[in-house]
Amino acid sequence: MAYITEQNGVFPSVCSLDCPDQCGLLVHKENGRIVRIDGDPEHPVTQGAICNKVRNMTERIYDKNRLQYPLKRVGPKGSGQFERITWDEAISTITAEWKRLIEEEGPEAILPYSFYGNMGRIGTEGMGRRLFNRIGASKLIYSICEAAGTEGYGYTMGGSYGTDPEETVHAKLHIMWGINAVSTNMHQVAISEKARKQGAKVVVIDVHRNRTAKWADWFIPVLPGTDAALALGVMHILFAEGYTDEAFMTEFTVGHEQLREHVKSYTPELVSSITGVPVEDIYKLARMYGEAESAFIRIGNGPQHHDNGGMTTRAIACLPALTGQWLKSGGGAIKGNGGYLMINKPALERPDLRAQGGAQEINMNLLGIALMEPQGQKLSSLYVFNANPAVVAPNATKVREGLAREDLFTVVHDLFLTETATYADIVLPATSNFENTDLYLSYWHHYVHLQQPVAAPYGESKSNSDVFRLLAEGMGYEEEALRDSDEAMIVQSLNNPNNRNIASITLEGLKEHGSIKADVKPLFPGRLRTPSGRIELYSAQMERKGFPPMPTYTPLVDDGPYPFLFIPTANHNFLNSTFSNNEKHVKLEKTPKLHMNRADAAVLRIEDGDAIKVWNDRGDCELTAAVGDDVLSGVVVMQGLWADGKDGKALVNALTPDRVADMGKGATFFSGRVQVAKI
Repeated sequence: MAYITEQNGVFPSVCSLDCPDQCGLLVHKENGRIVRIDGDPEHPVTQGAICNKVRNMTERIYDKNRLQYPLKRVGPKGSGQFERITWDEAISTITAEWKRLIEEEGPEAILPYSFYGNMGRIGTEGMGRRLFNRIGASKLIYSICEAAGTEGYGYTMGGSYGTDPEETVHAKLHIMWGINAVSTNMHQVAISEKARKQGAKVVVIDVHRNRTAKWADWFIPVLPGTDAALALGVMHILFAEGYTDEAFMTEFTVGHEQLREHVKSYTPELVSSITGVPVEDIYKLARMYGEAESAFIRIGNGPQHHDNGGMTTRAIACLPALTGQWLKSGGGAIKGNGGYLMINKPALERPDLRAQGGAQEINMNLLGIALMEPQGQKLSSLYVFNANPAVVAPNATKVREGLAREDLFTVVHDLFLTETATYADIVLPATSNFENTDLYLSYWHHYVHLQQPVAAPYGESKSNSDVFRLLAEGMGYEEEALRDSDEAMIVQSLNNPNNRNIASITLEGLKEHGSIKADVKPLFPGRLRTPSGRIELYSAQMERKGFPPMPTYTPLVDDGPYPFLFIPTANHNFLNSTFSNNEKHVKLEKTPKLHMNRADAAVLRIEDGDAIKVWNDRGDCELTAAVGDDVLSGVVVMQGLWADGKDGKALVNALTPDRVADMGKGATFFSGRVQVAKI
């Protein structure tokens, strides 16, 4: 707490955003107020470089619209009409309603809805999980982001384990597959650029000529949802032309002979007809990969947000095994590296506090259905934190219909009166990460960070942990676990006997150093956490679960009679809906655009800059046309979640399907279809 009391100086910190880079920061204070945020040049990975989102974070912290005290709704839901109340009134109102619901409808009438709007593990996974376990509330399935790809990658590699990004500087071929890394993983770009200056080549495979594609040596546009076919076509050529490492496959894989036969059907000609990638480019890519001294694949979130997303990620994850990249300097792949830093989640979340182990599970991608068409216990109360489902959840029109239910008692804890908060009965002001104590674990690099509070809480704002402790007290719960301090929860979570990588990382060490690198050994030679202990090119586990045991291309689900595949991907200056309500970041991003191919635009008589309507059976929105050659014909790409900009007409998730993916119950944001017309 010493940082808070010091009015002036420069203090170490860490970025809280849901971003793989998790940068070390330096926070500058004058007269107790944060005035500037810089990157920490001493951080071993991020080395002082930060993105625009964080560089302009100060304006977000002190935004004139930031919430300062609790509010109670006094107008219709969605109207944004509130009056100020005290914290005592807020807590007593919430707990009284929850006690009534538990008595009359049962605890599963209550659902916590959250994600990683703040990546601090204590605020996100700690006291809140404990409280709702104690209540016996419905369980949320946290599957909106990387669930499908994580499961698919896990079948191949046994978990979220990949190459140390610091080592990828030695790779001679860098493939960015379905990731706009310039905007979403900038330090991997910095490492890859350093490798390029040493002779490496950079290839980008994506559905859109985005900033990363423009930076690359070679951009390969691919039709959405066909990446698995491309990976299998590359495998076909690697086997056929003798580029495979037979010794590596024999020692470290299962099923390479079956895979060799399986991919014979994925001829370059067939794969070209599926993916839109020319036959000669498929050969060129495979030969580049097969001939590379060492090759690294950065597997992005994009391909997994399809109906076939889990299998797609699994297919791409098989490639490094075929040519033995895991034993080559800097070679291999990264989908995520979170497995290396796995903390003691049972100790942090305390599932033992739940009187009954079972409770209904609600997939966060299906929130609209859960609120409007419940399959089990009706939901009568929603507690939202670290999330903005009115903008971020798929099939947003149905989500908002559910949030507008007068019989749904909703509480939102946030920094701003978000679109979701306008539907709330009680709104609570949240602290920023710079005002909290928390533990941060990257899912890309191998460093664990401690955030100590740098600034005093803004207005009457409180942290997630503090609010949950107050709610537990208001509910009359007496368990000691519901009174633990944030530091105590950090100690408990770091004590994980099942993960020797973090055995030497302690709270005291983090207080001294700020961040500590986990003791991660190379994957090979070694035993993976797959059933066989090897890379599973053939997975008996998948076969038992009803999946094809080998990587397979499956077409997307029919999404209706609309001509365009719609991809609502990330932009450069927002992170999901975060920053989309902040004036500086909106000015940097300018306006919500829909990128479309010039041939498609000509047929529809749409010109660059025209106002256009985009729609399907789920909803519609209005955007600005960006006409060119940055996407293939039949594909349209929108960048960024623009909240309720353009008079509330830019809600792109009104268009996205709420089907779940093939694996992990993941989201299918990128498997929707739309029609487009000039306004």
